[in-house]
Amino acid sequence: MINEDNFILVSLNDEKSKSISEVLGNPTCKKIINHLANIKEASQKDLSIALKIPLNTIEYNIKKLLDSGFIQKRKNFFWSKKGKKIIIYELSNKSIIISNKKTVSEKIKSILPAFIFGISATFAIGVYEKIKNTSQALATQSSELVAKSLDNFAGGQSANLFESSIGFPIWVWFLLGFLIAITIISIVNWRKL
Repeated sequence: MINEDNFILVSLNDEKSKSISEVLGNPTCKKIINHLANIKEASQKDLSIALKIPLNTIEYNIKKLLDSGFIQKRKNFFWSKKGKKIIIYELSNKSIIISNKKTVSEKIKSILPAFIFGISATFAIGVYEKIKNTSQALATQSSELVAKSLDNFAGGQSANLFESSIGFPIWVWFLLGFLIAITIISIVNWRKL
């Protein structure tokens, strides 16, 4: 059974791939990895003594190894004589998979501009429609006033010359169509995104 917790999936476009390549090209990081592979666990001070590397260099490279996922902190730790917490490090039991395919977050980011454009267009259509409906309502009110005055003038025999009809908002149809289109395009092209 494959457990996803045992893998780190990294895209070539991901920032983590950069930190992994820096670690693989760093001789000090390689020494730390080899040492931890042989002894299983060690503190920064233990690594400094065993590898004969200054403590601040070990600390700097430990941060790189933690960020890249090569090593991890152990859950158990101990306290020094001075009361300082001593963290123990070990190799992470994870396989790093580097892929040229985009991760889910990168795929979503590629759809984001179209989504923002669609929402903006929907908002613009909604504002335009509201302005248009307001001006039509004002025109209808003024035409009703004219019709009433004609009715009064003609003795109530005048037909209703103007009718007002309010339809389903266009922006709702636009938004619905846009969301359906972007969903279909995303599903069809998910592997290509």
